[in-house]
Amino acid sequence: MSTERPHSVSVAGVIVDDRGRALLIQRRDNGRWEPPGGVLEPGETIPDALQREVLEETGIKIATPAVLTGVYKNMTGLIIALVFRCEAIDGTPTTGAETRALRWATREEVTDLADEAYAIRVLDALDAATPPAIRAHDGVKLV
Repeated sequence: MSTERPHSVSVAGVIVDDRGRALLIQRRDNGRWEPPGGVLEPGETIPDALQREVLEETGIKIATPAVLTGVYKNMTGLIIALVFRCEAIDGTPTTGAETRALRWATREEVTDLADEAYAIRVLDALDAATPPAIRAHDGVKLV
């Protein structure tokens, strides 16, 4: 019997405004800047989780389907993250239980605010390359 725990799957949504900026949240639990997102709940579909997490953390409803822009594996935390470029269709950016602050960030600001492992997700989404990026990291730095 294996003592290893299974991987978790998370989603994140990079909302891009008409000026090409990405909406970042500052998490309440660790103060880090990253795109809104979180772990899928049992029985929840990927699009449903994406809509729920973005709405919970930003107050914004997104259009579906969203464009998958990258798949990222946290090699130490055993989390697979699916990141999507999203379009806001309703709502106003607002903080909540999980969000200390929100900020529209340019490409340059993203790299200053977020750890490399999260900044690259936003930059990949801004580039919206096809096929989607596939990357690995240790929770902070790319590996």
